[in-house]
Amino acid sequence: MYKALIVDDLEINRELLAEILEDEYSIVLAENGQQALDILTTEDNGISVVLLDLVMPGMDGYQVLEEMSSRSLLDRIPVLVISAESAVMAERRCFDMGVMDFIHKPFDSVLIRKRVENMVELVDYKNQLEEKVREQTDTLREQNGLLREQARKLKERNTKMIDVLGAVVESRNLESGEHIKRVKGFTRLLGEQLMQECPEYGLTQEKMEIIVSAAALHDVGKIAIPDSVLLKPGKLTKEEFEEMKTHTIRGCEILDNVEGAWDEEYGRYCYEICRYHHERYDGRGYPDGLCGEEIPVAAQIVGIADVYDALVSERVYKGAFTEEEAFNMIQGGECGLFSDRILAGFAHVRAAFKELALNQKNHAAQ
Repeated sequence: MYKALIVDDLEINRELLAEILEDEYSIVLAENGQQALDILTTEDNGISVVLLDLVMPGMDGYQVLEEMSSRSLLDRIPVLVISAESAVMAERRCFDMGVMDFIHKPFDSVLIRKRVENMVELVDYKNQLEEKVREQTDTLREQNGLLREQARKLKERNTKMIDVLGAVVESRNLESGEHIKRVKGFTRLLGEQLMQECPEYGLTQEKMEIIVSAAALHDVGKIAIPDSVLLKPGKLTKEEFEEMKTHTIRGCEILDNVEGAWDEEYGRYCYEICRYHHERYDGRGYPDGLCGEEIPVAAQIVGIADVYDALVSERVYKGAFTEEEAFNMIQGGECGLFSDRILAGFAHVRAAFKELALNQKNHAAQ
């Protein structure tokens, strides 16, 4: 049964109101404001509605409302003011303080009963809605947690798959596997520098993690290149070089065949890096002759990382250039033209590139 707190300094008013509501409500009586607050303190969760007089000795109804407001009680306990106050300002003040309804004395018993019933039902409905919202919020929070965990596992799987494919390429190319590690390291260094220097690229830490991972697949198409070309110790003929250039397109064909194995963003970065890391800013790269910012920024970053590592590393067809030679060749456009913004970022991480290459070389030698 609902519980109604009736607060009035006149006993006859308390008794009349109690008689009106006693069939539907358990009645609690208070003859002044302080007694009402004491009851609200001890029976906080039990009171369903308060019927409150305004003019009382000691603590009046306004003071009771102020205290209820400070305790956040008006949010869940509806208050019906029943007062002889006829001034409109008194009624406005009560509503401003959070009162749900106002009835003037003398009152009608049917009107009192109906107003109280409406107030209690309304607050009950509001509380039920809030509880459903809380339950749904908890459910959504739990589901979001599961989705985040699934996304984490998917990214983990994407990274492992990319690393496996990259390792296959390296073993086919008679590399130790260190090339991919270095390219990924160079990609991270340059990408994080561009995050600070070039906000227009829209790079974030999350995107860089994907780009670094996808960089492992930049040469995946070399799986399809014949040994006679891929492993040739000397300079390639024009025809052989044209064959070698197809690794960008063949790599994308391989990626298309594993479509659905990773999420859309991973797949897009893998495709862009695989196809476009040999494009150059002046349009003289391959396979599509893209020009300027037509080249995705991920491919531009990996392009420099790949060229730098190729220059400072020994290959079957060449010896290693010094760090200074490699840096000057890239800046001078001997390996194709890169964006001025990318080159500026590259210059700022030059020392870090040199240190990473040296550390990787020492590690591989151990």
